[in-house]
Amino acid sequence: MSTTGRRIALPLLAVLLGALVLGGVGMYLYDHARRDRIASGVRIGGVDVGGLGAAAARAKLERDVGARLGRPVTVHSQGHTWRITPREAALRVDVNGMVTEAVAVSRQGSIFSRTTRDLFGGSLHREIPLQQSYSHAAVRAFTARVRLALDLPPRDATVRPGAGGLEEVPSRTGLGVNGSLLGARVEHALTGLGSSSVEVPLRSVRPAVSTGDLAARYPAYIVIDRGSFTLRFYHDLRLAVSYPIAVGMQGLETPPGLYHIQWKQVNPPWYVPKSAWAGALAGKVIPPGPQDPLKARFMSFDGGAGIHGIDPSEYSSIGHDASHGCVRMRIPDVIALYSRTPVGTPVYII
Repeated sequence: MSTTGRRIALPLLAVLLGALVLGGVGMYLYDHARRDRIASGVRIGGVDVGGLGAAAARAKLERDVGARLGRPVTVHSQGHTWRITPREAALRVDVNGMVTEAVAVSRQGSIFSRTTRDLFGGSLHREIPLQQSYSHAAVRAFTARVRLALDLPPRDATVRPGAGGLEEVPSRTGLGVNGSLLGARVEHALTGLGSSSVEVPLRSVRPAVSTGDLAARYPAYIVIDRGSFTLRFYHDLRLAVSYPIAVGMQGLETPPGLYHIQWKQVNPPWYVPKSAWAGALAGKVIPPGPQDPLKARFMSFDGGAGIHGIDPSEYSSIGHDASHGCVRMRIPDVIALYSRTPVGTPVYII
């Protein structure tokens, strides 16, 4: 290169280097001035904060998200309403943390890429999720209050015995709140992701014993009416047959209440109770025979007390308060009853 060419090239190179330095300094100053600026296209919890500085983004979030999350959640069902406020749920939204994350996302990449994007209208298209917290215990307590008001336990069908016979008490389907689903819906609404009005999720709760199950559940049922000296036997909840009986004498009454046949025996021995009225026989076992007052069959319903046959010579006691607490029957009657009465049969004594 000639001397003249070098004299021209050197100043030009200096100008170019100066321009590069000035451009780099300008780019640095521009980028530094936008160090808390959020890039276009960045959203926080659905709120567009692109192009805003950190302070402006915080103000916008507190206004927009605060309005959305400041609503109480209303839960309703069957004409009843419950409310839980964000304050009661201890709802907290980390506005500073979300804005800091948005700024950090915006500062990713090189200074050249950031400056180029800002100058030529580039966009990041990033969504920062809401950073929030609430008291799970408060939500659980709230849903428990709703459940307490709405839960209706099912009612099993049953039988109510009385002097007039057996009354069927029908079953009832219960109602239960799906607590986990309700809690999820309340949390969803509290955090602004769903409607602030929540319908309580309900489910039917079937009884363990339906009305249609009763007859199969009670194939046999005995009602003993001491006042009329009558034993009524019910088959599939329908009166099948009635028998005359004798019951306990004064001071040794046949005990009233609901019992069940505990065990049964053919031609039973007499296990004499250790009671004063038994005298010298107390505590002894009298084998079947003339000295044994228990004839043909015995069905225990209250430990020592039971239903049993008696000798024909004592049939005159039928229709009276004559026994030591047991239920006396004629021999043909007790044999017939025995054959139809399984262990576990309810015995209701009036």
